[in-house]
Amino acid sequence: MSAAVVPGQAAPEKLSGVALYSRFALAGAICCSVTHGGLTPVDVVKTRIQLDPATYNRGMISAFRQVVSNEGAGALLTGVGPTFAGYFLQGAFKFGGYEFFKQQSISLIGLENASNYRTGVYLASSAAAEFFADIALCPLEATRIRLVSEPTYANGLVGGFSKMLKQEGVGAFYAGFGPILFKQVPYTMAKFVVYEKVAEAVFRKYPKKDMSDGMQTTVNLGAGLIAGFAAAIVSQPADTMLSKINKTKGLPGESTTSRLIKIAKELGLRGSYGGIGARLFMVGTLTAGQFAIYGDIKKALGATGGVEISK
Repeated sequence: MSAAVVPGQAAPEKLSGVALYSRFALAGAICCSVTHGGLTPVDVVKTRIQLDPATYNRGMISAFRQVVSNEGAGALLTGVGPTFAGYFLQGAFKFGGYEFFKQQSISLIGLENASNYRTGVYLASSAAAEFFADIALCPLEATRIRLVSEPTYANGLVGGFSKMLKQEGVGAFYAGFGPILFKQVPYTMAKFVVYEKVAEAVFRKYPKKDMSDGMQTTVNLGAGLIAGFAAAIVSQPADTMLSKINKTKGLPGESTTSRLIKIAKELGLRGSYGGIGARLFMVGTLTAGQFAIYGDIKKALGATGGVEISK
């Protein structure tokens, strides 16, 4: 609900430019790092199911028990450092970039056209934002997967990052850049467009200006949950391939493309959806949390200068 303006007092100044988009970026960084970091145990289990389906073949709950039984409860936090750091950077680029590119679209084609063709604006803006976000995320995601797949590889983010850099070079961090794009770009496009459409439908029936802050947060949670399920299904095959390609080094002279083709043939369609149960739970939960936290932090930071194109 909008804050009331006291008679004789100027309305709060709307932010723009760097002041506005830096707040969008900070809100995005916080919402992504907190949710992904908090769900690290689920991500560990999901990755284990993808990488070793012969061992972890009895569902998510059983896989949790297997990991704890075999390696101790601490194993569930493997990779929490690179997860938090990677998604802090990625969230800043993703959410800040989405708002930025949406504004650029409005500047390019005009507010009326942007509103009339808003689905295309949502898709193009989210895809562009995610491309730059993945450049920041990829090295830390490669480190996380190596730590999860090889628990004795290194102690934490700094050790794992340094070891990969020293032994395999910068290229190792971007071996999974293709899969991460194939995973994250469709994922983010589905995530934002489904969220926008669901929220738009709700706010058309129950105007946002008439809602309390708590109800707006509830709408963000619900729309985010639906968006998360859609995004998880769309991006699951690439997520599995990303886990596989970052598990080990390639053979000498083997290109990333040939490795991806070989992995895809080995997996098949059914294999590419290994761990989908854990990922639906994880992505649905974290996406709902992200949009709720993002909306609340934007309000707290006074980041209210963005242009709405929904009808």
